Amino acid sequence: MKVRSKDQKGVTKTPQFNETESLSSRRTVEEHRDDVYNSLYDYFRNYTKFQLSSLDQMLIRAAFKLEKVRRRQFLVQEGDLCKYICYVKSGALRIYSVNERGQEAVVAFALEGNWISDWESVVKQTPSRYYIDAVEDSEIMQISPVELHALEAQVPAISEFLRLEQRSVAVTTQKRIHTAISMNAEERYRDLLEHHPKYFQRFSQNMIASYLGITPETLSRLRKR
Repeated sequence: MKVRSKDQKGVTKTPQFNETESLSSRRTVEEHRDDVYNSLYDYFRNYTKFQLSSLDQMLIRAAFKLEKVRRRQFLVQEGDLCKYICYVKSGALRIYSVNERGQEAVVAFALEGNWISDWESVVKQTPSRYYIDAVEDSEIMQISPVELHALEAQVPAISEFLRLEQRSVAVTTQKRIHTAISMNAEERYRDLLEHHPKYFQRFSQNMIASYLGITPETLSRLRKR
């Protein structure tokens, strides 16, 4: 996956581990990679309640690629084809659109343990209408839809994960629509604060306001009440 910096639009960067590191440093890097993949195995075990065999773990490791994404770098820009589904190991990301007036509309946030992608672009293989970028330096585990479907056929835990995740996405989408059309600004703010308090620590006031569909000034007044 290539990621682009907002400050150098059009310049592609592929974060890589330094090949000139000392043997000790390389060992540390490999240990870190092992820890990251072990945390992914734990995630699937805990989420699905399925066990993973050694073969399951090997297949998952081969399919998921670890990537480092710097703050303000894009995973996807409007007009790109979104090619990957990403699990957030660490950091913070967002997905948003930009209208003709240059105003951003945040669709979703993603923190550790969350998934992020433009599902419409991935499923339909059409250009994305959104931007996905990192709000903090982040580590993600990415997988292509082709590789994910292959895993689904080989690893029972992945098949169960996709079943549960599809249900979770449907519930989340329905709730997002409900809050948007049925709640006023203060109710949307209180609901977000109750269910996602970390958003207020990790994302800017402008981003939170955009997600809630209100102005930063309105959000500031609500936070003072």
